[in-house]
Amino acid sequence: DVQLQASGGGLVQAGGSLRLSCAASGFTFDDYAIGWFRQAPGKEREGVACIDRSLDSQYYKNSLKGRFTISRDNAKNTVYLQMNRLKPEDTAVYYCGALSGWLCSDHDYEYDYWGQGTLVTVSS
Repeated sequence: DVQLQASGGGLVQAGGSLRLSCAASGFTFDDYAIGWFRQAPGKEREGVACIDRSLDSQYYKNSLKGRFTISRDNAKNTVYLQMNRLKPEDTAVYYCGALSGWLCSDHDYEYDYWGQGTLVTVSS
């Protein structure tokens, strides 16, 4: 059974840090690119970051470069999103998705599998 489990969200003050995890099962994890997306109330879902099969190719929303870092541990079937210097505008539900093939995408409709999401709330 295919499953992606997002976890690690919570309430944090502005300037703080969180690490999100996406644990996968039921498919060949290292054959997939993994992306993080987020959706804030009243806004469209947007791509946050993605890491592809090479492990060296990582992509970020431009405004998040330098604050967010994506990584993967294929031995643990897990992808992480380290979020530093958080801002109130980072408040959203964060989702992880799996995309077959070599290349990352910021188009959510191209992803094959999705996790349930985890809520991040940043207070000012």
